[in-house]
Amino acid sequence: MATSPQLGTRERIIRAASLLMQRQGYEGTGIKQIAQEAEATLGSVYHFFPGGKQAVGVAAVRHADQEFADLLSASLSEEADPAKAIAACARTLARHLRDSGWVDGCPISATALETTGRSPDIEKAVTLAFQHWRDMVAGTLREAGFPENDAHDLATTVISTLEGAELTAQVYKSETPLTVAGEHLARLINSYKG
Repeated sequence: MATSPQLGTRERIIRAASLLMQRQGYEGTGIKQIAQEAEATLGSVYHFFPGGKQAVGVAAVRHADQEFADLLSASLSEEADPAKAIAACARTLARHLRDSGWVDGCPISATALETTGRSPDIEKAVTLAFQHWRDMVAGTLREAGFPENDAHDLATTVISTLEGAELTAQVYKSETPLTVAGEHLARLINSYKG
């Protein structure tokens, strides 16, 4: 799982922390392990993140947010029809999950569950990530002519459903929960079309 040494030390630390937290959660990931995976010294971690593990955690969540947003953006731009785009996104998530051996689900869900009510800075970063993803889907729906309220509500449903389907797919080690969720989300979106 070692990161690329061509990246700068700070970036290697963030990427290592993000991947470890995705797989092990925030509590299961230690600073020493992050340093080791990033091929960095413990001193370097504290140099770049004087706030310690929590500061690294916030940076890792922000990194995971952007990685997922990039995947979501690519999936949403594949199709002009938002219903088809959401179904394509679900298939892409299923493929990525399968290709990771069922270990790389949502990049922030484990951290979100562990830190809610206990780490305000990480909780805020997680909240902003979920809002970012929802706003991306809502923007796609608005561009397709959906009214603001419908776009917002549907986007909330899309992100929530994909999150749950991704977890279920990971548990079952099957793409089916995600592909079925994508198909039904497409139907739901189509039912709102005039």
